[in-house]
This record gives sequence, C-alpha cells and structure tokens, in this order.
Amino acid sequence: MPDVKPRQRTPRKAPARAVPASSRPPAVTGLVAATWCAGVGLAVLTTVTLVGWIAAPRTALGPGLPGVFRTAVNFWLVAHHAGFSLPDGRVGLLPLGLVVLPGALLYRGGGWVARVCGAVHLRGAASARRAVIQAALALAVPYAALAGVLALAAATDVVRPSAWQALVACFLVAAVAGGLGAARAFGAARGKRVRSGMGVLLRLLPARLRSLMTGVLGALGVLVAFGAVLVGASLAVHHAQAVAMFDELAPGIVGGALLLVVELAYLPNAVIWGMAYAIGPGFAVGRGTSVSPTGVFLDVVPSFPPLAALPEPGPAPALSLLVMAAPFAAGVVGGLLTVRVMPSPAHEAAPVWGFVSGVLTGGVTAVLAALSGGPMGGERLTVMGPSPWRVGMMAALQVGTAAAITAWPANVLILRRLAGRAGEAAEPAGRPARRRAARPGKRAEDRPPAVAPARPEEPPPPPARRVSLVADPLEFEDPEPVLAPRKAHRPRARDPLDEPFPQEIAAGREDEEPGSSEPEDETAPPEPAPKRPERRDEALRTETRGGAIYILRDEPPED
Repeated sequence: MPDVKPRQRTPRKAPARAVPASSRPPAVTGLVAATWCAGVGLAVLTTVTLVGWIAAPRTALGPGLPGVFRTAVNFWLVAHHAGFSLPDGRVGLLPLGLVVLPGALLYRGGGWVARVCGAVHLRGAASARRAVIQAALALAVPYAALAGVLALAAATDVVRPSAWQALVACFLVAAVAGGLGAARAFGAARGKRVRSGMGVLLRLLPARLRSLMTGVLGALGVLVAFGAVLVGASLAVHHAQAVAMFDELAPGIVGGALLLVVELAYLPNAVIWGMAYAIGPGFAVGRGTSVSPTGVFLDVVPSFPPLAALPEPGPAPALSLLVMAAPFAAGVVGGLLTVRVMPSPAHEAAPVWGFVSGVLTGGVTAVLAALSGGPMGGERLTVMGPSPWRVGMMAALQVGTAAAITAWPANVLILRRLAGRAGEAAEPAGRPARRRAARPGKRAEDRPPAVAPARPEEPPPPPARRVSLVADPLEFEDPEPVLAPRKAHRPRARDPLDEPFPQEIAAGREDEEPGSSEPEDETAPPEPAPKRPERRDEALRTETRGGAIYILRDEPPED
C-alpha cells in the first residue's frame, strides 16, 4: 500500500494594506500640491488686481505689469494674514474674509495629498492621526517656503511685506486647512457621508480631548452668533449713515464692486469685534477710544462704510446690556456638550472639565481677537480692534464659570439616564407586559386583570440511586469451569467476568470529576456481547458455616 502523507495546511498570511499603485512619496506630493494651490490663488488675485489697475489710476499700483504682479503677491500674502510695512507705519488690520480663498484651495490640496500617498487606507485612530499630521506637514512646509520667496520678491521701497510673518502665517493656514482636508479624505474613503473635515478630525481624537474640543466649538459658536446678530442689528439701525458715507466716496461702478468685496472681506473682523463687545471689554477704533457696554468714547472715524454701525458717543444703549448674557449662554452650551460627549463617572470632576473647556474657549477667543485687529498705519490708528488678553481673560472667567455650574447637574442627569437604560435592558420578560397594562389613560376598573402565563409542569427528577460500598453477603460468586480440557497457549482474551458490576460502575462515575472522562468514539463498531461460560455444578459443593451458605470449588493439586 503506497505511503500517504498527511496534507499540511499552510498558515494564512495577513492581508496587506491596499495601497494604490500610483502612490508617491509625501514630500513630492506635498510640493506639487503646494505649487498648485499657490499658483491658482495668485492667478485669481492677479485677475482682480488687473481689473482694479484698469479702472483706477495706473500709478497707484506701480509701473506696468510688474507692479500689478507685486500688488497681487501682496494681496495673496494679506489673504494669509501676513502684514506689510509702509513709509507711514505698519498695516496689521487685515481682512479675515480673504483667508477663505487660500483656505479652500489648501483644503482640497490636503485631501489630494492624503489620497495620492495612500494614507487614507490605513486603519486605526492612531495611524490615521499620524497620517493626517504627515499630510498637513507635507503640504505646509513647501507652501511656507514659497510664501517666503514671494515675500522677498514682491518687496519695494513703498511696500515691504514681512518675510517672517509670511512664513509663519502661510505655514499655519496650510497646516490647519490641509489637515482638515486630509481628515475629510479619511472619512470619505470609508464610504461615510462626510460634510466637513472637523467632524472626522474630532473622531480621531481621544475621548476626553474630543469632549473638550466639542465644548469649545459649541461655546465659540454661540459667541460668534451673538456677535453676528449684534453687528447686523447695528448696521440695520445705521443704514442711512452707511449709505451717506458710501456716496461721499463715490467709487463708481468698478470701484464700488471692489469696495463691496473689501467690505465683505472685513465682515468676519466686525463679527469678532461684536463678540468682544458682548463679552465686555469691547474694542478700540484708534488710540484713546473705546466701544463697550459701559460706554462709547470715539474720535474721528475713518471713512469706511461698515464703521457707520458704531454707536453714538456717550452711554451705551440699555438694550446692549442684554448682549452681555452671551458668554454665560455660551458657557451653558459648552458645559452641556462637554459632559454629553464623555460623562464623568465622578460627579465632582464634571465641573472641573466644564471649567477647562471654558478656559480653552477663552484662549481661542483671545487668538481671534488678536487676528481681527492690528495697526492701520501710524499715529492714532496704531490701536485698532479688541485687546486680546482682556477679551481672553473675561471669556475664560465667564464661560468657564457658567460651564462648570452647568456640567454638574447635566452629568448627574446623563448618568441617571444611562443607569435607567441599563436597568430596562436587564428587566425580565414579563415586566414590559405589566407596564403596558398600567399605561396611563385607562381606569383601574377597565384594565383587564393581569394573568401570569402558565408554565409547563416539569417532571419530577428520578430518585437518586443508592450505591452500596460494602459487599452484600448474599451475593454468590460465579464459578469457573475447572475441568475444561487444556488447550494450546494463546493470548488471554478479555474475560467478561473481570468487568465490574453495575454498582461499582455507578460508584466510579460518581467519584470521577466532571469532564475527566474521555469521549467515546461514536464511529467505532459495537463489540459483540461475549458468551458467559457454562457452569458445571459437578465440580462444586456447598457448606453451611455459621448460618452462611458457601459454595466451594475443588481445585487440582499443585505440581
């Protein structure tokens, strides 16, 4: 019979991560994306600058097309919030609305870098976080280097962009926007409907950090909403003054369109100023001025139509005091979101996390206040906008206190609700039927009586079999044939008389530990029942000794 070797199973290898064949190194991909984003942004701003150069006096933007290009580069740097210097002073009050253009391009660029490098196919939150950071840095480093080179190339004797501000501002804008785009690419690669990269980025964060960031975003959204409502209401009240100021400028059709674009670009700055007003410190429109709920002190205001929304000098309107409830409302929302995302098992720790979210909100508010203001030349216009440290400190105290007070009862209610859901899940099957019977709206006499379902009767267990551990004196021993003829020596077959009695088998099974017996082979054929040997009574004799009957057997004498 030929030898048959057993079939050996080869271990399965773990499936490799699916990486596109067209994946490229992150550095090369980031350089391509950064060049594309900078080129498209410069092309758009150069077109707008060229239209203004045709409509306005051509000497205002410099001689010829090189002057137009330098002006477009300065606008591109301003869009990243990089300031520049003039002979009369420094300009730092830059429109935050222009950040939308490079931010949108960098957002798409970050997603493209993540997809081309194959990083979107990684699994695990830690790997995804590292891939998002890698994609953001791969895009931000070459983008900042290009911005520094362009800032040096666009410098003139009149306008001199700040090279270090160009490096820092462009790096931060590219890192934030590119990281959000890469995070959105991760969510889209998993087949999920993703509206923005912020939601995916929050899911990649650890649980506690995600709860704090959610509370900060919620509180910040309330503050921004209050600031927008305040600015809109003030513009509606002072609409006539704004129209009169626009007519004084008389910019024309093309100039009016460009002025409208500039006004829309400065609209986020106005919203942040309104937020600072609602928090309490307010803002300044020149050195020695203040606009706050405690009073309005103004001097000569620049001829810019949005500034017509400023209140009249003197005591602040009584209705403006209601806006000071904004930071407390923001704290309530922030505290609720913080404990809702991740409740604290210890009730005493919930106010602490609420206060921490308020402090972080104050820090973000201070950064926004610093970005929304800045100098606007020399002399008295060197102070424009809110004070960052005052706005941040007041926001941290007010929002943090309200968040801490709200987080305590909210955490208690959330834990009780979770405990109630866990108790409902652990209820027996008959409990919901009784609850439905006690539903409100029915009178007690109209309710049908609750009848417990009949359970089938189980048969009584069989009586336990008693096992005797002492041999019964009335049991007789089966004799063996002693006069049988001798045969050739053969291997002794299994004697059925050597098998234990049923009582011994039962006693042995009770003594054995459960699970120690080996399973029987069900495939083996049953053994035939052996035949018991015939008894030969002629070789036996009986005797009575002490009232007991013994059966004796004659054995042959030993040789």
